[in-house]
Amino acid sequence: MEIDHFESDAAPADIAEALRKKGACIVDDAMPGDQLDRLRGEIMPYVEATDDGRDDFTGRNTTRTGALVARSKACRDLVMDGRIIRACEDFLLPFCDRFQLHLTQLIRIRDGQGAQPFHRDRLAWGGFIQSSIEPQLNTIWAVTDFTRQNGATRVAPGSNLWEDVKRLPTEDEVGYAEMAAGSVLIYSGSVIHSGGANTSGADRMGLNITYALGWLRQEENQYLSCPPEIAKDFDPKLRELLGYAMGSYALGYYTPPLPPGQGPEAVPPHFLFDNKVENWDDGADLYDKVTDRIRK
Repeated sequence: MEIDHFESDAAPADIAEALRKKGACIVDDAMPGDQLDRLRGEIMPYVEATDDGRDDFTGRNTTRTGALVARSKACRDLVMDGRIIRACEDFLLPFCDRFQLHLTQLIRIRDGQGAQPFHRDRLAWGGFIQSSIEPQLNTIWAVTDFTRQNGATRVAPGSNLWEDVKRLPTEDEVGYAEMAAGSVLIYSGSVIHSGGANTSGADRMGLNITYALGWLRQEENQYLSCPPEIAKDFDPKLRELLGYAMGSYALGYYTPPLPPGQGPEAVPPHFLFDNKVENWDDGADLYDKVTDRIRK
């Protein structure tokens, strides 16, 4: 089974439609070579210092390095990639008022690592989300070439539409995300996939950046991985994506724990950075969105 490939200038709407129909696609040569070099230079010291996984699912010969928004400007640039953000708007906003960054993780599959069990990433929420809701959009940016021999991600195109949630793909239903370094695999939270086995004699590295509905808990806790003292220096749009924003009209406010009379009550998260509150919902008309949705 082949995974659909798009050129680097792919329209975000086409990407989103491919995810709805088949659950996955690849955008070839999506990252310029100089950006890839910067990414490697910034993250490899952390990758080399990362211990192997603790169980068979994460991979006992696989390393997983996180907190990459805090650690790498090149990663921050990829998080904000315009094609991906607009695909998220098309694919995720039917189910939320805002989407958010779910995780960043450099996955290094080493030689000798066996294939990961097949799974759907939406099970991070325990299987409690109804199937009609698509909770996330995932990307894996190829930091090295991805080949069948070195552990290219295995994907079952179309499995996002299977009614039998216990069904696993047969070999002829599986495609391999073979792509050159700098390309990106994009896939939904509902498609069946897994890391492949690496028998190549070299590492396979991919940067997993995932986005999720703004009313769900993040897999990687961005408030701890990228706390306010680091996030304060970022572009406000990136901070919002990290979760420093209202997820809906009454979702995500806080009260600064100050002495009586020395601070406001119940403010949006951006107050952390600019000490300003124009209105309750970040000026995003979230109340109107919620009430309109209820009335339909």
